[in-house]
Amino acid sequence: MDRIRRNERLAAMTRILVEAPNRIFTLGTFCDMFGAAKSTLSEDIDILRGVFAQFHLGQLDTVTGAAGGVRYRPALAPEEAYNTVKELAQTLAVPGRVLPGGFVYMADILAMPSIVERMGTIIASHFYRAEPDFVLTMETKGIPIAMMTARALGVPMVIVRRDSKVYEGPAVNINYLSGSGSRVETMSLSRRAVHEGQRALIVDDFMRAGGTARGMVDMMREFSVTVVGICVLMATQEPVKKRLDGVKSLLVMDGIDDATGAANIHPASWLSQAAGKA
Repeated sequence: MDRIRRNERLAAMTRILVEAPNRIFTLGTFCDMFGAAKSTLSEDIDILRGVFAQFHLGQLDTVTGAAGGVRYRPALAPEEAYNTVKELAQTLAVPGRVLPGGFVYMADILAMPSIVERMGTIIASHFYRAEPDFVLTMETKGIPIAMMTARALGVPMVIVRRDSKVYEGPAVNINYLSGSGSRVETMSLSRRAVHEGQRALIVDDFMRAGGTARGMVDMMREFSVTVVGICVLMATQEPVKKRLDGVKSLLVMDGIDDATGAANIHPASWLSQAAGKA
């Protein structure tokens, strides 16, 4: 094989790392791939780390230990994350998006891969240290953002169903109170989907009182799975007292403007504080 030049190695390594978020690649893997010494590849990684940091392209971390190596973690700078969520808030706050029952129409947003990918990156970057084994969501509108979060974390996505499916085998079914607390609903999860002792990150699209999220937490308890965090794309300001504490949201809906019929939506305070906008 012809000798591979440094610029060629850097281009190839960038593509490989970015296409496999949060996966650890040993230096030996790149040594075999490019026919270069570990010292040379360490210099290459230092160059890439500097470039990623300079242009806010994510994190390039060196992992020490016997199974160590290098991994890429997608991330946005706090200012960029805040501006991204603020733009989304402005899009969702236009008149005509409020639906009966106080919901906001988001189907078109959740169908845009470029938008959902950035939302998933923002959520994932907040939970890297929690090291979840999978991302859990409720069908169906939460699936896109949960999938992009799972991709950034480099873990599987697991879907809780509203009823069991024969093609998923034996399942656990539990009852939970809806967000309004006015009715009892059912959720189902295949016994093969998760395993005892794992760690779950719950991600969903919308939360009012937190009934569905509470149900997913209870479901994980049935499987002896630890919930390391809960994050939703949008939460309502009211009721202030949710069925769960510690839930993160990217957006907050603070009522509806009676004059225009538009929802009052803004970035969550933790994003504002991180960006120095509070």
